[in-house]
Amino acid sequence: MYLLRCIECGEEYETDSLYTCTKCGGLLEVIVDLSNADFRLDGNNITLWKYRSLIPVKTDPVTLFEGGTPLYSLKTGKSSRVYIKHEGLNPSGSFKDRGMTVGITKALELKKRSVMCASTGNTSASMAMYAARASLKAYVILPSGKVALGKLTQAMMHGARVIAIKGNFDAALKIVRKLTERNEIYLLNSINPFRLEGQKTIAYEIVDQLGYVPDAVFVPIGNAGNISAIYKGFRELKEAGYTDNIPEMVGVQAEGADPVYKAFVQNKDEIEPVSNPETIATAIRIGNPVNAKKALQAIYDSGGRVLRVTDSEIVEAQKFLAKQGVGVEPASASSLAGFLKEELDYDTVVCIATGNLLKDPEEIIRVCEKPMEVSANPEIIEKLL
Repeated sequence: MYLLRCIECGEEYETDSLYTCTKCGGLLEVIVDLSNADFRLDGNNITLWKYRSLIPVKTDPVTLFEGGTPLYSLKTGKSSRVYIKHEGLNPSGSFKDRGMTVGITKALELKKRSVMCASTGNTSASMAMYAARASLKAYVILPSGKVALGKLTQAMMHGARVIAIKGNFDAALKIVRKLTERNEIYLLNSINPFRLEGQKTIAYEIVDQLGYVPDAVFVPIGNAGNISAIYKGFRELKEAGYTDNIPEMVGVQAEGADPVYKAFVQNKDEIEPVSNPETIATAIRIGNPVNAKKALQAIYDSGGRVLRVTDSEIVEAQKFLAKQGVGVEPASASSLAGFLKEELDYDTVVCIATGNLLKDPEEIIRVCEKPMEVSANPEIIEKLL
């Protein structure tokens, strides 16, 4: 039904229990049998598990009814038709739920009793929620003082054991990888190839909703798993005979956390990590993204590119979306910020919004006008109006 293949040396494995290649240490990709595809891209009944025939699990899914997120049209003043796919309307408020429904299901399939992740926030919130649903213990390692309160409280409320370290996300991930190698704890960061199998369904849904393949898809890049997963989804649709083409994959990074951008402009396939990443967009504040090679491969193979935006451009895009009724956290707005910044000639564009506005309430308070406080006098209030 499926196997694991190293993206670097091509070694293949018929196992569910590896995260990286034992031969060369490269990243693994799940290769599914595309002849099993039995869904229709007809715009009906769109949920993640509609596409189960191409999702590599053997047991009933642990689901909170994720997927089927809306595709909103935007007025941008440009000639392109622009849509935003609001992944912040998944159960935990981010796209991570797509990966977690598959990852947690795989953990049960492998008889694991506990799961672990490093996180900048959204991964921990999602993992905790799905682990609770599956009655699994959840452990979270995160950088102290660097996770938005809305995300941290989710992980805590759903019962995860949260441990904050004096270090950044990259240090947290190193710890998680070491601990999950030595213990019977299932790793649920995006280095786990099965997690990305849930996230690839974003591509399936875009075609299902639009009825065709867009010219380009803009994706925020943090740990770089999502852009490679979405590309994989489009590639599978083409190889399975559903579509004839693949969109340009356009990654967007914040100026203070931009190793993939720097590799792209130098035409490299490996990154030089940013040692102290910093940006208002906490969800993509990652200096050494584990899936960078997969992301760059997806970008090069699709004829795409990587763009870089400033924090102020991210906030402006966030406010621009809010004025059209779409509430997103800063990292989500980076995809649209990238599109608005560049003069790019596309007919149809889809920007991926990865997380909900309420994920980062502290940032909202910092960047928005404070509420007025006056006496309870209608005449005074009428003057203010």
